[in-house]
Amino acid sequence: MSTPTPAEEWTAHRREQQRQALGEDLCRFRELIAALGSGERSGRALSRAEAGEALDHLLDGRCTDAQAGAFLIAHRLRRPEPQELAGMLDSYRRRGPRLGAIPRRVVSFGVPFDGRVRSAPLLPLLALLLAAAGAGVVLHGGGPMPVKYGLSTAETLAALDLDLRDLPWSEAQQLFAQEGLALMHQPRHFPEAERLVPIREQIGKRPPIATLELLWSCYEGPCLQVSGFVHAPTEGLAWEALSTAGQDDVLMVKGGEGGVELPNSRVAIASHRRGGVPERLILRARNHGLGAPEVALETLPQWRSQAHQALRATGPLARGLLWNGGFLLWRAGIRDNLEEGLLLAERLLRDGAVENLHRQLIARLALRPGGRPPAEPPPDPAGC
Repeated sequence: MSTPTPAEEWTAHRREQQRQALGEDLCRFRELIAALGSGERSGRALSRAEAGEALDHLLDGRCTDAQAGAFLIAHRLRRPEPQELAGMLDSYRRRGPRLGAIPRRVVSFGVPFDGRVRSAPLLPLLALLLAAAGAGVVLHGGGPMPVKYGLSTAETLAALDLDLRDLPWSEAQQLFAQEGLALMHQPRHFPEAERLVPIREQIGKRPPIATLELLWSCYEGPCLQVSGFVHAPTEGLAWEALSTAGQDDVLMVKGGEGGVELPNSRVAIASHRRGGVPERLILRARNHGLGAPEVALETLPQWRSQAHQALRATGPLARGLLWNGGFLLWRAGIRDNLEEGLLLAERLLRDGAVENLHRQLIARLALRPGGRPPAEPPPDPAGC
């Protein structure tokens, strides 16, 4: 080895001084930023372990806000690879809240945390339908979230007098075990992840953590993971990441705004992978007498009125609820085929089982300290 020149020794000494001034954590995170952000020739993707380490730093606050923003935007520009998302899933599983296993068939949903702005969501109604059929349902979300600041899952539940946002995690677990419905609300239940929201606001683009939110489940046991996607590359990325992370029962739905609802007005595309075996699903609601235009999201009070109608199998959301409810009852294994799933969904709605569960949950929440009686549901224009 050649002897370093005085200038090289001086530079090395200054570099070491700077490392000591920054501290071990900031220096290490700077190395991870450099790996992602050094360009096509010298940059590289992170390993699974490195990606998990990086997200641990972010969740723990072991980096500056400037570093956090640099990392998130560099990762977006480079685009995450499957092993990176698997490592990020590892971090969320270590750091996030966890729901204990229950003796039900559990369906866990991954939808964009930044909500909906164009189409009326069905997910809260689907959750009630599945729970009425005996399934356990896990929902994830947060408050108003960049970049869309759309209507969130938690807000739609609250509009149905099911405000689960401030439920302590022990009570959320109890409600899940007894009634089959759980909401992981990030501001209350995962504050480490919530601290990244202001940084996401400032960078103005969805970072790869937004993709992670579609794939992560806080449920500890085996479950069907249902995630939405818009672009085909996201579907393949999700398959590989979840397979690497050990999740082998995954249903991917090409839904509006990245949601999980099959459309009623056009061909519906989904894919289900169990035990490493993929199954492509091409479905048409009109073939089952359920073709209908998609319902636009206008105001929350209007959506609330439509949702109450749908729980009675009437109104503009009814066909979408039947179509998606039957589909999910089939893919969750509660019924053997789509036709049986549709029949069960219709029976649960028309016999009042879904609405009865809804009332039961409202009554339970009203008995909590500080619980409020529900508002009167809007009248059904059909008189039902």
